[in-house]
Amino acid sequence: MSGSYDDSIGVEVSSDSFWEVGNYKRTVKRIDDGYRLCNDLMNCIHERARIEKGYAQQLTEWAKRWKQLVEKGPQYGTVEKAWCAFMSEAEKVSELHLDIKGALMNEDFEKIKNWQKEAFHKQMIGGFKETKEADDGFRKAQKPWAKKLKEVEASKKAYHAACKEEKLATSREANSKADPALNPEQLKKLQDKVEKSKQDVQKTKEKYEKSLKELDNATPQYMENMEQVFEQCQQFEEKRLRFFREVLLEVEKHLDLSNVVSYKNIYRELEQNIKAADAVEDLRWFRANQGPGMSMNWPQFEDEEYSGDLNRTLSRREKKKPADGVTLTGISQTGDQASQPNKHSSNLSVPSNTVQSVQSSYNPFEDEEDTGSTVSEKEDNKIKNVSSYEKNQSYPTEWSDEEPNNPFSSSDANGETNPFDEDTSLAVEVRVRALYDYEGQEQDELSFKAGDELTKTEDEDEQGWCKGRLDSGQVGLYPANYVEPIQ
Repeated sequence: MSGSYDDSIGVEVSSDSFWEVGNYKRTVKRIDDGYRLCNDLMNCIHERARIEKGYAQQLTEWAKRWKQLVEKGPQYGTVEKAWCAFMSEAEKVSELHLDIKGALMNEDFEKIKNWQKEAFHKQMIGGFKETKEADDGFRKAQKPWAKKLKEVEASKKAYHAACKEEKLATSREANSKADPALNPEQLKKLQDKVEKSKQDVQKTKEKYEKSLKELDNATPQYMENMEQVFEQCQQFEEKRLRFFREVLLEVEKHLDLSNVVSYKNIYRELEQNIKAADAVEDLRWFRANQGPGMSMNWPQFEDEEYSGDLNRTLSRREKKKPADGVTLTGISQTGDQASQPNKHSSNLSVPSNTVQSVQSSYNPFEDEEDTGSTVSEKEDNKIKNVSSYEKNQSYPTEWSDEEPNNPFSSSDANGETNPFDEDTSLAVEVRVRALYDYEGQEQDELSFKAGDELTKTEDEDEQGWCKGRLDSGQVGLYPANYVEPIQ
């Protein structure tokens, strides 16, 4: 940090004291630092404003996203309202942080910018007017004292050189006295030189003491002038420090939301909404709107003209009728049966694993108005219409006491007959062999392996089912195209 004065080049700086020549430049540099600190503080506030804006945007996006998820989700009642209260809180807090961003930029940032412009005046040649004035003041105050200090250093140097020359002359004279070969004339010259060097020492000493005394006399005035310029710099710096303190306090007030009444009200309201959540009330609501408390249009006696096909419930065998145009694959065959043709198969080839998948995906509580739709179309419709995360799912209201796909059910609205009702025609029992494995899906169906033999007791009905009897005596239904007559 130390430096040398322009008019005192060669003066050695012995310490880091302010009073040394050129060390006032640290005080001058502080003025330039003040301008730079104003820029740093503005950048600091600007970055904080960006953070406040980004946080506000994130709160808004978070609240919007989760509000939609909660409203569309399965949560209901007062707990749903308490949950959504967090999103309302985020939206209100977001607005407050946007207000903070606006206050930081429109008030604090602009205030520093304007003060900096008024306090520091740029020059055409570069630098600031305040910096040049301080530097010129210190230079003027230090110049006389620095000039005398230069004289002191010069006289001190001359005095020290004279002392050194005196010692050297004295040493030569002493050595010459011990030399017998030296003539008296040479000895006289050495003695004269010693005498002259002593006189030079005395003269330089007096000059050195005189210049030092003059420097001491000029020091008080030097200190007074330097103090005066320094105090002017101190006053300028005091204004900057006080201004920074004032701005920082305003920034603190803008950032501190704990003193904002609306901020306190946000969390007071949030707490009230959470405490208002009532589990008993929610359970009561669900019972009334989704449970046993719902109203029911109980079945009543209706005249024949109102029966018809309006509320027709399909029997199990009609529902099991495969859709047109669907070919089910994946049939497992064993032995030579894989190459044998299916002589009594229907137009659809239905393997056991595919029948199981069709029946498992079938909803017994859902009317199938279009029996010609494919299995894949039904699966797509189920995915589109029923979501595990949608609270407003539509459930079928039509129900039949008949077991779905029950081949033992009574005649439906279309007059289909029960396959186990007594038939007027005499059935002929025929021995058949299973072509494929089949696992009965319901209690009234038979299960067998490929190659097993059983007795067909009734011919295939229009849905493709036969009635048969296993060798164990079990009687039930099986798909007609899963067997072939034994030749």
